[in-house]
Amino acid sequence: MARIAGTWVGLLLAVTGVSAWGQASSGPLPPKPGVEVQLPPKNAQAQVKVQVALVNTPVTVRNSRGEMVNDLEAGNFKVTDNGVAQQISHFDLGGDPLSLVILIETSSRIEPILPQIRKTGILFTQTVMGSTGEAAVVGFNDGIDKLQDFTTNGDLIESAIARLGAGTSGSKLYDAMAVGVEMLSDRPLGTPEKPGRRRVLLIVAEATDGEHRDSVAKLGEVLRQAQLANVTIYSVGLSVTRAELQAKPKAPVRPNLPVGSMPAPPGTVNTPTSEENREGNIDLMAAAVWAVQHIHDQVKGQPLEIAATATGGVHLATFRDRSIEKAIDEIGGELHSQYTLSYTPTGSNASGYHEIKVNVVRNDAKNLKVRARPGYFLASPES
Repeated sequence: MARIAGTWVGLLLAVTGVSAWGQASSGPLPPKPGVEVQLPPKNAQAQVKVQVALVNTPVTVRNSRGEMVNDLEAGNFKVTDNGVAQQISHFDLGGDPLSLVILIETSSRIEPILPQIRKTGILFTQTVMGSTGEAAVVGFNDGIDKLQDFTTNGDLIESAIARLGAGTSGSKLYDAMAVGVEMLSDRPLGTPEKPGRRRVLLIVAEATDGEHRDSVAKLGEVLRQAQLANVTIYSVGLSVTRAELQAKPKAPVRPNLPVGSMPAPPGTVNTPTSEENREGNIDLMAAAVWAVQHIHDQVKGQPLEIAATATGGVHLATFRDRSIEKAIDEIGGELHSQYTLSYTPTGSNASGYHEIKVNVVRNDAKNLKVRARPGYFLASPES
C-alpha cells in the first residue's frame, strides 16, 4: 500500500476513529495479527460474470391433430438452461398483454398486393393486439419509416396500415428488424415478482431467399439482440409470384421471361406452388443457432423462417390457399393461446450460447408437439 499523507491521513483516521494527532506510520501499514491479507485478483475483469435478469420463452403446445393444448399447468413444464433445471417464476396462458411492432414491407415488388395489406389493419387490432395490447407500425423498402408509435388506440393502427404507400425496389429487411427490436427493447419487461408485456415483432414481407444486401445489419446480430430482449418474431411471407400475377400487364413483356423471386426450372412456368416447393429443406433450428453464433457471417436463404425459429415464433407463407388475412388470424390465435414461461437463469452464467429446452411432463406427453425458443447468446463483458 502506498504511503498516505496530508489531508487524506486525517480523513482516514477520522473515519476509523483514531486521533489525527497520533503518530502516523512512516511506511506501509502492517496487517493486523491473525487477519489474512486481501489481495486483488490477478485478472479481475476475467472473473466478472454476466447474467440475464429474466428469460421469457413463449411455448406453444399442440396435440397430434395440430390443435392447441390449453389445459397444462406450470408443474407440467420442465425448463433447462444449458442442461441445468430452472425454476419457473412466472407462468401464463395467453393473458399477458402484448407490445407489438408491425413491420411491413412497402417495396415496389409487392405493390400489386398492397391493397390487400391495407385492409388488414382490423385483424392486427382485433385478433393480434387484443383488448390489452399496444402496437406500433413500421414500413420499409430501401428506407425505414416509423409510421405509428406505440399506442393502445386501434383506430390509429388501422389508419397507419390503410395509408401504406409503395416505395422503391430496395429492401432493408434486417435494418428494419433491428429498428423493431430496439423499439420493443424499451417496452416494460416483467420481473420475477411482476409480469410485464410480451414483446412481439410481426413481419409482413416478401418470402424470398434474397440476401438483403441493402441492409447494414446482419441477421445474426439482430437475432442475438432479439433473444436477449425476449422478443418473439412472427412472419407472414408474401408471394412475389402472386404479386406479379395480380399486377396489371406491362408492355413490352419479353416472352418466356421467368416471373417470381426465384427462376423456374427449364421447361416449367413459375407458380405460387412451384415457388414454394423450391424453398429447400434446410434444418431451420440448426440454421437459427448458427446465425446467432456467427453474427458476422452472411445468412443465405429463408431469413424469415430462421428469424421465427430462433425466437420461438412461426413463419406462415401465403402460398396455395393461405391468404394474408388467414395468416394474420392464425398468428393472433396462437399468441392468445400459448404459454409464457419466465425464469431467472441459475447454475449457468458462462458466456456463449445458452440452449433452452422445454419439455412437457404428462402421461400423453409423447403425443404432444412443443415449440419454444431454442436459446440465447450471452456475450462476454470484453466482447
